[in-house]
Amino acid sequence: MIETPADTHLESRNVAPGKCRRLLLMDGHYYLYRSFFAIRGLTNSRGEPTNAIYGFVKSLRRMLSDIKPNYAAVVWDAGLPSRRTQLQPEYKQHREEMPEQLEVQQEPIRQLLPLIGIASVFLENTEADDLIASYVMAALEKKMDCVVATNDKDIMQLVREGVSIYSTAKSNTGNGKSGYTLLGVPEVRSKWGVDPSLIADVLALTGDSVDNIRGVPGIGGKTAAKWINKYGSLSELMNARDLDPKVQEKVEASRKLIEANRQMVALDLNLPLPMPIERMTLFPRYPELIASLRRCGFRSLTAEVEEEAARMANVRPLIGEPSVEIESGVERNAEIEQQQRKKILAAPATTQGELF
Repeated sequence: MIETPADTHLESRNVAPGKCRRLLLMDGHYYLYRSFFAIRGLTNSRGEPTNAIYGFVKSLRRMLSDIKPNYAAVVWDAGLPSRRTQLQPEYKQHREEMPEQLEVQQEPIRQLLPLIGIASVFLENTEADDLIASYVMAALEKKMDCVVATNDKDIMQLVREGVSIYSTAKSNTGNGKSGYTLLGVPEVRSKWGVDPSLIADVLALTGDSVDNIRGVPGIGGKTAAKWINKYGSLSELMNARDLDPKVQEKVEASRKLIEANRQMVALDLNLPLPMPIERMTLFPRYPELIASLRRCGFRSLTAEVEEEAARMANVRPLIGEPSVEIESGVERNAEIEQQQRKKILAAPATTQGELF
């Protein structure tokens, strides 16, 4: 499903002839939780919590500045797929409910996304990592580069030429001045001890305690990577006739579990896409965004966006012929974009559809 399609794009992100286009996919729930726990005690003038909203918006704006994508979307979890719960009914059953002070901030964040100019997508009974994986494969087919902002270990298996993971963790960025890094094949291989394409094989052996997936008793990440590297893949390991007796014993005792785990950690690569990538272009609705940020009480962030809006108001369109998109019977073209720019600094103190 599509929650908040972006209308058009930032002119500064038009694709130069011959230059590869770039898609940014943000793991919505990961950044939702990360923002909530990273910033505590922030409220608006009415005493309503705004810490997750502030952290989420700051994180999103930062990665847009870092990556400068041509297309971008926030991807959300929307339930668990039956193929996983049927295989292992206990899958993710141990997870705690979302804290109430975080839950009340989730909808305001989603309301802000179209104002920032970002698409927001999900599929019913589908986890974000599966939908992200399907978008990644679709982007590769279109010869696009793809950057995924997440800390989900399952997504690491997608890394290859043209696909990287956006990270601001100090353990990944080191002393780099940029404050972020893009994890590619060498970085993922260094972390996991195997190529990204073999991460699912490792997880089939170790399981994943975060998702309540049991692993083979006594097998940790280093041992699993050692076995996979030695035999080339999980399939080769499971069918090898020259296994060490101790290894053979563990494999045979847990064969059904390993086979089920391998299906559990496999990502769906061909899900129906709720929004075409070409519609994930960016163009902030500055007047409404500024009004909403004021309403939240984010003074410094509001000033930052106002300054950006002023700069963008002076940017001349880089398009030649008017671009027309038919959406719900409404023609959106370059003239509408020009009108939007003229209103950029006219943000009212309040606006319809306020966050609170």
